[in-house]
Amino acid sequence: MQIIPLAIPTPFYVGDVNVYLIKQDPITLIDVGPKTTDAADVLRRKLAENGVKVSDVRRIVLTHAHEDHCGLARQVRDEAKDAEIFVHDWETGHLFGRLAREEHRKLLLRSGVPENVLEEMRSLYEDISLLTDALDDGDFKPLDDGSELEFENGTLGVLHTPGHTPGSCSFIREANRTLICGDCVLKRITPNPVLSPDPIDPEKRFRSLAEYLVSLARLRELKPTLSYGGHGEPVKDFDEIFNRYVRSIDERQRRVVSLISASGATAFDVAQKLFPDSFDHDVHRFLAISESVAHLDYAESENKIAVEFRNGVEFYRSL
Repeated sequence: MQIIPLAIPTPFYVGDVNVYLIKQDPITLIDVGPKTTDAADVLRRKLAENGVKVSDVRRIVLTHAHEDHCGLARQVRDEAKDAEIFVHDWETGHLFGRLAREEHRKLLLRSGVPENVLEEMRSLYEDISLLTDALDDGDFKPLDDGSELEFENGTLGVLHTPGHTPGSCSFIREANRTLICGDCVLKRITPNPVLSPDPIDPEKRFRSLAEYLVSLARLRELKPTLSYGGHGEPVKDFDEIFNRYVRSIDERQRRVVSLISASGATAFDVAQKLFPDSFDHDVHRFLAISESVAHLDYAESENKIAVEFRNGVEFYRSL
């Protein structure tokens, strides 16, 4: 099975997104890129360079539903004459824009985000949501952990690897222990554990960092020889990346705990101190809050800090 990476441009600071072409019946794309004219043109050209037309695509598989990965799904499906779209049931980004629902608003207010800042972030994400076409419930099929994507000569196993998002999925070619893992493992970036409602109980918050560490450990147990990520070069030494990630998370945990006093602080307070240079830049503010919430949740679960509610807002305090 030949896995062909296609670098597709995005308007985001992260740069190109990696789309993966499996040139085997049924011809499959894993991720598609954002809904921009530039991305669509480059995807079409790079498919042609590999002897494939968009109309040849029979299956679109999404690692997760962020705009840079899923934005063109509907357009490609329609041009490919109803190719099937697969995504995990716990994903929501293909259904509606991020921060668009009341559950997101409640989570951000609980985190200490002021109303005016919340509205600024929601307005920004309304613009970003234009980079993807929403899908209806009947427009896609679910990816189930442990299932297989069958090809003419082999299969890709589906692995639910939550953390970056609740429904993030990775895929393994067991014959040579090759992974395609979206934004779960990236060579030069530590993935952000994005703030999300819990898919089982939307009134609660998804415990992203704890879930992410479990997903990382699960992938490590597979002893992958090559890991294709959503951005940048493939990873050839998974243990090195795993250990680097764990060290980075441990260091950030220590930093976050050091910012908590006996009088208490909100996740919004912590985010401003943790990321003073980037906090007020476009999507960085939401990502900073997400990172802070994830680390505070994890530190509280490990009994490093305590949390209490004051007028509906979570305040973390030292023990």
